Amino acid sequence: MTSAKKSRIDIIDALRGFALAGIVIVHMVENYVAAPVPESAVEAAHQGVFDYVIDGIVLILLRGKFFALFSFLFGLSFYIQMNNAYFKGVDYRYRFLWRMVLLMIIGYLHSLFYRGDILTIYAMLGVFLLFFYKLRSPWILGTIALIFLGTGRFVTFIFTQGQSLFALGELTAENPLMIQYYGILSEGSIWQVFRSNAWNGHIMKLDFQFGIFSRAYLTFGFFLLGFYTGRIEFFKNFMAKKKLTRDLLWASLILFCVAVFITVASFAKIGPEPTFDNWYAMIGLTGYDLVNIAITMTLLCLFVIVYRAERWRKYLDVFKAYGRTALSNYVLQSILGTFFFYGWGLGYIGTLSNTYTFGAALLLIVLQIVISIWWMKRFHYGPLEWIWRTCTSFKSYPFRKPRA
Repeated sequence: MTSAKKSRIDIIDALRGFALAGIVIVHMVENYVAAPVPESAVEAAHQGVFDYVIDGIVLILLRGKFFALFSFLFGLSFYIQMNNAYFKGVDYRYRFLWRMVLLMIIGYLHSLFYRGDILTIYAMLGVFLLFFYKLRSPWILGTIALIFLGTGRFVTFIFTQGQSLFALGELTAENPLMIQYYGILSEGSIWQVFRSNAWNGHIMKLDFQFGIFSRAYLTFGFFLLGFYTGRIEFFKNFMAKKKLTRDLLWASLILFCVAVFITVASFAKIGPEPTFDNWYAMIGLTGYDLVNIAITMTLLCLFVIVYRAERWRKYLDVFKAYGRTALSNYVLQSILGTFFFYGWGLGYIGTLSNTYTFGAALLLIVLQIVISIWWMKRFHYGPLEWIWRTCTSFKSYPFRKPRA
C-alpha cells in the first residue's frame, strides 16, 4: 500500500500469512534441502504410519500450492502498487524496476542460506509484469491459459528433449552434484554452504525453474492471475462476489477431475519407471500442474468463503500480522530452518521423521505469528519491509508507532 496509514484489505494480509505458513511446513518437512535427498534421509523421514500421512498431506494440499498462492499475491500487490500510483498521478514503472533490483539483492543474500530461495525468481519475473499492465484483460487471460496449459514446458522440451538446460544432469539423488551438495549441507561450514549456493545453487534453480518442470512459467502465470484479480477488484468486493467465488470453486473441482485423468493416463503410457524424454511425460507433467492449479484455486475459494463468515473470520485474522511481515518472516524462517538442519548449525538434516519436522514447522509458525502480532502493535512495518520500502522511495518512512 502507499502508506502505513492507508486502509489495507485485511483478507489479503490474512491470505498472505496463510500462504507463508504452508510454505514453511513444506520447507521444514523437506529439511530445507531444495534438492533430491539420499535413500537414508528418505528412510529416516518415514518411520511410522503418521509420517506417511504427513507426506500425503504435504504432497496433496501443500507442495506446489502455497507457493502458487504466494505468487498470486505478488501479482496482486503489483496491481495495487501501480494502481495507487496511477491515481496519485505518479509513473511508478521505473520505481518498480528499482524495487525489483532491491528484491534481487535481498533474495540473493537469502539464497546464500537457502538454495530454494524464490525472491530472486520473483525479482527476475516481476520485471515482465510491466509489459502487461496496460494490456486488455482478454489478452492477459489468454496468456495465463497458455502458461497453465504447459506452453513453456513444451517449447523447452522441443529444444532440450528433457535434458538439463545447464548440463547439470538429472535432478536425482544419484547425480554426483546432488551427492556433493547434500554432503556440504550435512557436514560443511556456513561458508562452504554460502560458496555452494552463491553460484551453483542459482544454476540448479534456473534449470528447475525454466526446464521441463517449468516452475518459473507457472509462477508468472500466477503473477498474472493475481494482477487480473486486482483489476476486477475481487478482494475489494469479496463480500459481494459470492457467485463468482462459487462458480470458480466448481470450475476448480471440475478441472481437478480432468487433470487427474490426464496425469494418470499419460504416465500409465510410460510405465512404472517414468522418464522425462518423451511427450507422454510432458503431457503428464502438465496434467500434474493442472492438478496443483485446481487445488490452489480450491484453497483460495474456500479461504474466501470461510473469511466471509463473521464467526470464522477472527480465526483467519490471526494470520494478518504474519502476512504484513511476510518478507521478514520468510527470510527469518529460512535462516532458522537451515540452522536447525544444516551441519553448520544443529545438524538434524536427514535424521528426523516427518512427524518431528512437521511439529517443528507448526511450532515455528506459532512463534512467528505471536512475534508478528507483537511487532505490528509497535511498528508500522516488518524490518525488511521497511528497508525495502525506504530504499525504493529514497526516503525514510515512520518505523515505530507512537506510544500511547
